[in-house]
Amino acid sequence: MRAGRAEDLLTALSAPPTRTGCLTHVERMPAREGRRGEFPAWTDPRLVEHLARRGITAPWTHQQQAAELAHAGSSVVLSTATASGKSLAYLLPVLSDIGARELDPSARRATALYLAPTKALAADQLTNITAMADGAGLRDARVAVYDGDTPTEQRRWIRRHATVVLSNPDMLHFGILPGHEQWASFWRALRYVIIDECHSYRGVFGSHVAMVMRRLRRIAAHYRADPTFILASATTANPELSASRLVGVDVQAVTEDGSPRAGLTVGLWEPGTRAVVDGRRPADGHAADDLGHAVEGGRTEEPLRRSATTESAALLADLVARDVQTLVFARSRRGAELVAGGARRLLNQQAELAASAQLADRARRVAAYRGGYLAEERRKLEDDLRSGELKALASTNALELGIDIAGLDAVVIAGWPGTRASLWQQFGRAGRRQGADGGSLALFVAREDPLDTYVVHHPETVFGAEVEASVFDPANPYVMTPHLCAAAAELPIQVGQEDIFGPTARDLLTTLAARGVLRARPTGWYWTMSESAHHLTDLRGSGGEPVRIVEKGSGTLLGTVDAASAHTQVHDGAVYLHQGKSFVVDQLDVERAVAFVHREDPLHSTHPQSASTIRIRQTDRETPWAGGVRLCFGTVDVTDQVTGYQVRDVYTQAVLAQHPLDLPPRTLTTKAVWWVVPRATTDAAQTATGDAQLPGEELPGALHAAEHAAISMLPLLATCDRWDIGGVSAAHHEDTGEPTIFVYDGAPGGAGFAERGADDAAAWLRSTADMISECPCDAGCPACVVSPKCGNGNEPLSKAGALHLLGLLHPED
Repeated sequence: MRAGRAEDLLTALSAPPTRTGCLTHVERMPAREGRRGEFPAWTDPRLVEHLARRGITAPWTHQQQAAELAHAGSSVVLSTATASGKSLAYLLPVLSDIGARELDPSARRATALYLAPTKALAADQLTNITAMADGAGLRDARVAVYDGDTPTEQRRWIRRHATVVLSNPDMLHFGILPGHEQWASFWRALRYVIIDECHSYRGVFGSHVAMVMRRLRRIAAHYRADPTFILASATTANPELSASRLVGVDVQAVTEDGSPRAGLTVGLWEPGTRAVVDGRRPADGHAADDLGHAVEGGRTEEPLRRSATTESAALLADLVARDVQTLVFARSRRGAELVAGGARRLLNQQAELAASAQLADRARRVAAYRGGYLAEERRKLEDDLRSGELKALASTNALELGIDIAGLDAVVIAGWPGTRASLWQQFGRAGRRQGADGGSLALFVAREDPLDTYVVHHPETVFGAEVEASVFDPANPYVMTPHLCAAAAELPIQVGQEDIFGPTARDLLTTLAARGVLRARPTGWYWTMSESAHHLTDLRGSGGEPVRIVEKGSGTLLGTVDAASAHTQVHDGAVYLHQGKSFVVDQLDVERAVAFVHREDPLHSTHPQSASTIRIRQTDRETPWAGGVRLCFGTVDVTDQVTGYQVRDVYTQAVLAQHPLDLPPRTLTTKAVWWVVPRATTDAAQTATGDAQLPGEELPGALHAAEHAAISMLPLLATCDRWDIGGVSAAHHEDTGEPTIFVYDGAPGGAGFAERGADDAAAWLRSTADMISECPCDAGCPACVVSPKCGNGNEPLSKAGALHLLGLLHPED
């Protein structure tokens, strides 16, 4: 994209009359010159020659610094921007050491294990590493992917002969560590462990991976290997602390980015109202005034704002029509399908009106990309985007991580991606073409959501603000317990070895032995059961076997959905989208983990509803606040059940029907933060005139609205997404006996998010109250207290009551 075109595009996209006022902020990030270092003296000369032929005559300064540390045996985390060349930093020492015996027969044999959070990233790196090794003529660099898609006949060869093995934490847990004897020669030579995109290991998933890394170190020590860890990360706060916690050894950080940066224009975008944008009538069918407000009997309601999904589809269509290769990040699998389908539909309409074969061709070159697709579908989409065959992809965050997708002119992010680190990682996908001239464009499109609305009107929360630190807890007993069982099954845990897992490991091992799960001997702990210990845990917390989605008539496997999401995504009657096609679920067979669907194009969407109850198991700490309010943190049991679903008009979102469902409840034991507000305090909240600010009938709605708002704002403090946490409020909770608001981690044993909120509760509540008070609506809207995930249909809610209640929780100084 030529210099200045990003500015031209932004002007065209925000031109009146349809999009006046949508652009709330523009940030122009200038280009930056790169700073070169030099290749370390130990670098294999064949690598230097190969890189010179590719035009790389010297590494960037951060690449050299990280490579020097790793080669010297110091574990290192490289935390720099997207597309800063982190892979070269670890490939220099890895390939140089692997190829050393070809130049000096007395050199030690070396192997390396590369771990990525996704199969797609490992497959992408296979191409990159193989090209470098082959180009340099390194015969000993035998590179292979070992994951669930690897054919059985190839696995034996890889175990015996590969020197660079690319895999993921799941395969390491289920397939490599349990059969470590078959990998003996690989373990004995293990010199490096590369952990790519390590910032993605957060929450419970991060805690699981931390345990897998400790098991890896124990197995390596058994074969007398002491590998150096090289971690690559997006820019995060305190990367050395997070990386050290992840692998269990001291890690040095390299954070000063020496790579050049192309200029980037970033726009914050708030969609307009539907009446202004596309002329549709409000959902209730009543007339609208000239500001898009529904008018009924002289009463003016809040405007119906266009969804981020619809807006992003329209922006994508406009960009593709202008021949701008674009990637859209959507918040969900369904969102990715809707954005791609909407853009294709708009482009086809434009092509028909203009009789343009070119536009019709571009419409065919827009696709969706997400998890749940079959592996061959994903690989083809990635290849087509690289080659330019595809003009645009609408993706979930599956394409956020380091897959080398080059040549993207624009990125659109439809809704807050969860953390600032993810936001900048996704922004960094723009302008990755070789020789980019600074004309790339990135847009953040706000959902009608409190956090999104807050961000687009407070750009300081994005620009100039420090990115978050990764939050996870390796000492989580719900995580550690099954990994201790797995470790004992791999090798008996000898007395003294338990320290590698942390200070609480010995107590847990004693408990497991007392329950008969392990057998205690004077020398240590042994796994004695016949079944595999490795199936006791699921690293990604998906809750069990993935549910297969099968077309009933043909028996075709369309894809999968994780078990934890099945009740909400593929329940009986649900509308399921796959590559722009709609299917309706005939039956969810919970026991067989399969959902049977048929092809249909309904003019409605489905939205699950659920009911939650919460009981306090243990209060770990309690802090008194003003007015008798108590802030607590501890362990709770959350019972959740999908009770039914709404059928809504696909265009207006008007509720057409409601259907009950009979699905089993699920109970989650996790960590929570909660506020207990004595009823005497709420009753005493009086204005100067003596009128109650928080009358009894308004209290449930005030608690409910404050709960929604607090959930939406916690991601500003913790590395979480509002979908990673949940909440429950009660005007009289049976365990506290008082009005109570709970916010809990949505993962077994907790993920550290609620604890982060408890640690910085004052700032959390202050930003929550500010967000509600600054919202211009009267009674509450999706931009402040209405939640898209509420199982009670957002009833009751009281915006005014929530503000009064938050004033009691956090009184002004």
